[in-house]
Amino acid sequence: MTLRALHDAARRTLDPVHYDYVAGGAGEERVLSANEAAFDRYLLLPRTLRGNEPRDTTARLPGAGRAAAPVFVAPTAFHRLMHPDGEDATARAAAAEGAVLVTGTAATTAVDAVVAAAREAAPDPAVWFQLYLHPRPEVTEALVRRAEQAGCTALVVTVDSAVFGRHTRDLRNGFTDLPPGHAAENMRDLPGAPPGTLTDIPMSAAPTWRDFGELARTTTLPVLVKGILHPADARLAVEHGASGVIVSNHGGRQCDAVPAALDCLPAVVDAVADRTPVLMDGGVRRGSDIAVALALGATAVGVGRPVMWGLAAEGEAGVRAVLATLRDEYDHTLALCGGRRNADLTRDMVVRRGETR
Repeated sequence: MTLRALHDAARRTLDPVHYDYVAGGAGEERVLSANEAAFDRYLLLPRTLRGNEPRDTTARLPGAGRAAAPVFVAPTAFHRLMHPDGEDATARAAAAEGAVLVTGTAATTAVDAVVAAAREAAPDPAVWFQLYLHPRPEVTEALVRRAEQAGCTALVVTVDSAVFGRHTRDLRNGFTDLPPGHAAENMRDLPGAPPGTLTDIPMSAAPTWRDFGELARTTTLPVLVKGILHPADARLAVEHGASGVIVSNHGGRQCDAVPAALDCLPAVVDAVADRTPVLMDGGVRRGSDIAVALALGATAVGVGRPVMWGLAAEGEAGVRAVLATLRDEYDHTLALCGGRRNADLTRDMVVRRGETR
């Protein structure tokens, strides 16, 4: 089973409006295309005669111990649009495959139920909770407490969304409301609008690093910051207590005039200078993509849309297939590059297409 086959099956299965919600990006979708195209510009430069011992692909991540591979499930909204089992199926699959799941504020299953589902598949799963900085600090604090009480092991604060991106496909389709029976469940019983529409995840109109720092001080959980592209912001994240930096352009769903996430990765890694892990998401579609990102300095990569296509096509089994395929492809690529562990992939082993060393 290939990721492309799962994508094709998902497209045949889904309501076209729901497919477009996940597949689409902002504006003319230039960044959406650029994220995948960026990986095609890089080639691996393998090392040889290093033996062929069994490989260790595990990755140490904040609040997660060791993940089975340097891959995490990136936060994506409304899994029940893909499959009736929604986030429950995704959580069981991620836990069974030893992957960190980042469940979002905009999940169609409440965070406590997501963690409970993950525990059905593994005794000690790693589930991170993604949130935005809310205009009312008490709402942000309430979400943090819900995540803590549910058993989440880290928080992920998305910081690239001072306003929502303009999603061309959703505007064309008139997709503004969730279907009956679906809601952003984590917003229930909190101040604000009823959790029924796509814009019921209010965010601070002017979030600042001070807001982020205050949040980091209100919890004992590690707090990662997601949506970093500029190296100066990576340094600020570390200074304000971030336990990890996630290089991301929101999967091309926010500003349609920014670089691909992969192209921003090396400068962010250099800015952080080993003070905290650097992760990235955006455009990862194959195991060799994971190897390229790690060689450029990432600790792990996130996958979003491929997980959603697996969920739509085959439910829990489809998500497991996506994660297992990526892990196996990465292990194979690592072997062909002469590596036995993630750290064996170094920047001198990556060249831009057309370059030589």
